Amino acid sequence: MKKFSYTLLFASGLVFGQFFEKNKTFTKQDTLKGSNTSFRDFWDVRKYNLSVEPDFVQKSIKGNNIISFEIIRDVTSPTFQIDLQQPMKADKVEASFPVSEYNQEGDFIWIKTNKNFKKGEKYTINVTYSGNPTIAKNAPWDGGWVFTEDEKGNPWMSVADEGIGASIWLPTKDIWSDEPDNGVIMRIITPKDLVGVGNGRLTEKKTNGDKTTYTWEVKNPINAYSIIPNIGKYVNFKDTYNGEKGKLDLDYWVLDYNLDKAKKQFQQVKPMLSAFEYWFGPYPFYEDSYKLVDSPYLGMEHQSNVAYGNKYLNGYLGRDLSGTGVGLNWDFIIIHESGHEWFANNITAKDQADMWIHESFTNYSEVLFTEKYMDKKSADLYAVGIRGDINNDIPIIGKYGVRNEGSGDMYPKGASMIHTIRQVINNDEKFRQILRGLNKDFYHQTVNTKQIEDYISKKSGIDFSSVFNQYLRTTKIPILEYSQKGEDLKFRYTNTIKNLKLPIRIDGEQTINPTEQWQTIKLKKGSPVKFNEAYYINYNKIQ
Repeated sequence: MKKFSYTLLFASGLVFGQFFEKNKTFTKQDTLKGSNTSFRDFWDVRKYNLSVEPDFVQKSIKGNNIISFEIIRDVTSPTFQIDLQQPMKADKVEASFPVSEYNQEGDFIWIKTNKNFKKGEKYTINVTYSGNPTIAKNAPWDGGWVFTEDEKGNPWMSVADEGIGASIWLPTKDIWSDEPDNGVIMRIITPKDLVGVGNGRLTEKKTNGDKTTYTWEVKNPINAYSIIPNIGKYVNFKDTYNGEKGKLDLDYWVLDYNLDKAKKQFQQVKPMLSAFEYWFGPYPFYEDSYKLVDSPYLGMEHQSNVAYGNKYLNGYLGRDLSGTGVGLNWDFIIIHESGHEWFANNITAKDQADMWIHESFTNYSEVLFTEKYMDKKSADLYAVGIRGDINNDIPIIGKYGVRNEGSGDMYPKGASMIHTIRQVINNDEKFRQILRGLNKDFYHQTVNTKQIEDYISKKSGIDFSSVFNQYLRTTKIPILEYSQKGEDLKFRYTNTIKNLKLPIRIDGEQTINPTEQWQTIKLKKGSPVKFNEAYYINYNKIQ
């Protein structure tokens, strides 16, 4: 089959200046990775049917991926873009339509055809791949494969690829906005003395000679970075949870020497599920079960396959990120990464720039779990405590179309923004129904920031657009300047965007609507005014 070069098929010299970061530019490669290009936008992935076989000694992997897809608009002689990052190689590319030529260039496979396609037609592309994938230097933050040993010297392998992309090892359509609607079948081929654990449910285990194939199936749509094989000396134990949609299967895969610790620590799963189903609605993947898997790194929210590496300690590796002591009452990884099943896996951002949708709500899920598991006082204490990790370095929303995420403040600052919005709504039941409504109305969907912003404003009956602009798109934290003389309170906002609309309740009974102009109101009493710390604003008393 004749091959061709793709270099000239995309406008060369396309460079973006990073608005939020100094000396950061984006190339055409970033745009190809992060945008719904004309080589992606005419076909919709329906299913992945893949195999993966890692070699621990060679630190290599091989396999294939059959990509089933549907044409979503008429198109003439198109070029398909499949992502597979260097140094991985496509050994063979086959399709259920005539391929005139293909080429792997850089991090992409380009498949050209002279065929005309009609909307609604369905086809497959099968890519056989192999190579030595990028090795993670510090998973999960620095993406790549992990080839390590457990405490007994047994091989232990997995991959973390949310930031860098699933195409670090798997030929795929590696863009958040297109998930395989009909799920995934994954075959993990291991030495017969090891176990392969994937997403969803184990449907077959077959040993042939010195190798065993574990076949896992996911019924629901799944983001590509959640498709993760785990290989190790695993043992399994199970439980069930009686939830809002009936019986949910709980499936735990841990290293053999961690079994007793896991049976104790994982008792936190049921209270977690109870709390999150209360706040967010039913667990979104009953068909695929809930799973925790021992991981060679701290943790990740892989759908129905949550990676666990918190060393069976409460808190975050035994410490409390809020600095209040509250976070030592529960296991951070079990709570936080499971919260992502609702925000990241059920509701997924279309673009990495909107990753706050994943992390802000999930960071706030820690507050909500604390409130249900402990009490509201502890939850409020935790919510204020996590602000100590806010840097206000760059805005939370990144640059669109180039796989660029914004500030890490999307975690604590985003949660603080949501906590502030909750105070303004001033009706916890309405707030809870908004959270449940998000997960119901955007069930198994990819979304953008505007959809989430508009939904919260509409359902609350309050225009929060300026609040989102303030906290998501700037690094400014509102300052309320004030002075008090007896029952007279004088106040104004500074350090805000123009026309910020963020009312504040004071003394638990009065509401003020600060602007950039000085205002004076009469208090109901002359004692020193008490401000609600739950609002993420700074207070500056003027003498």
